[in-house]
Amino acid sequence: MSGVQYKTVSTDEADIRLDRWFKRHFPALSHGQLEKMLRKGQVRLDGSRVKANHRLEAGQKLRIPPVPESATINPRPGRTMDPDKNLVRQLRDSILYKDDEVLAINKPAGIAVQGGTGVSVHIDGALDELRFEAKERPRLVHRLDKDTAGVLLLGRTAKAAADLTKAFRHRETEKLYWAVVIGCPDVRDGQIEAAVSKSGSPNDERMHIDADNGKAAITDFKVIASAAGKVSWLDLRPRTGRTHQLRVHCAGIDTPILGDGKYGGRTAFLADLPGAKTLHLFARGIKLPRPVGRPLVVHAPLPPKISDTFKYFGFELSEAEDLQA
Repeated sequence: MSGVQYKTVSTDEADIRLDRWFKRHFPALSHGQLEKMLRKGQVRLDGSRVKANHRLEAGQKLRIPPVPESATINPRPGRTMDPDKNLVRQLRDSILYKDDEVLAINKPAGIAVQGGTGVSVHIDGALDELRFEAKERPRLVHRLDKDTAGVLLLGRTAKAAADLTKAFRHRETEKLYWAVVIGCPDVRDGQIEAAVSKSGSPNDERMHIDADNGKAAITDFKVIASAAGKVSWLDLRPRTGRTHQLRVHCAGIDTPILGDGKYGGRTAFLADLPGAKTLHLFARGIKLPRPVGRPLVVHAPLPPKISDTFKYFGFELSEAEDLQA
């Protein structure tokens, strides 16, 4: 058994769940063993008890009790196995922007950003292969849902990652999403302000609108186009960054995102539409302030399946308004 350890949450580990942090650093430690430590209060975060699904913040300090030698700390945090070669090739082909500080990739749908229970292939596990000429491993600074494609920013140095994380935390970035939803909102543009909170098990995390106990969540929306009263194409600009915020907010105004059975149930599907099971939520672009000069604006092209849906309903990209530098 190893002795008590104290670890500081690094910048690239910000906003990951505690159980996933342990899976990254102690890959042989079972979820049951972790839960037992948590119940006994042996694991502490900044001196306080903590739950497995708690999301960490950079700079927080973890007390780790003695663990079996077989579960000792992974010498290469973020990687428990060699990265998937196909994923590495896909990510290298998806670079949207690169400079000395920032790397932007067009994240594919269906690939998790970080690992977890039952998730062996993920972007975090492939980041060593995206160093290019840099000495440091790129760091994640925000997340996208597994089934959401689009712009994902990475910090190429520890300082850059810290600056990017701060920009996201203080809402200095502007994020643009496109979604195809079932039906059409009652108004052509507006703001959804509905607090959300978590429910469900750690392996089936679900968000719901909770006016009493939820965290504030705000989304600006605009209808770009509609088709035959069946679907609408929405411009979504989240002002907060809650888990599944856009999916919950769209379902909350009775226009669930096409293909989102988790929050829209059966109403989120169209039987006569090819590719209807694809989640039609897309991270179109990010606008990021820079210390010197104009802001950085990065846009991603539509994924093939969503592009096919646009063609099916006659949506034209010229109808939309992208982010401006």
